[in-house]
Amino acid sequence: MNRWTLAAALLLVSTFGFAQAAQTAPTARKSCDDLKAEIAKKLDAKNVTGYSLDVVDKGKEGDGKVVGGCDGGTKSIVYSRGAASEAKPADAKKPQ
Repeated sequence: MNRWTLAAALLLVSTFGFAQAAQTAPTARKSCDDLKAEIAKKLDAKNVTGYSLDVVDKGKEGDGKVVGGCDGGTKSIVYSRGAASEAKPADAKKPQ
């Protein structure tokens, strides 16, 4: 009788743990737009300028630095310096 009770208790505990893991898994997946916005906010808070963040397929990152992964690990967010939206150089701002 003790073996059956122990087996039932172990089955109940493992089922409960599996059910909790299944509930938290979908919330762990973050959309690329949300993660990109979070990373941009952190970079802006550090006064980083002249950068771009691009969402690309995993494995096709190129020369940029991977700073995040999204869509369940199928895509990467790549950080690159010297973006086209970079502000004009300091020399252009000097009065003549």
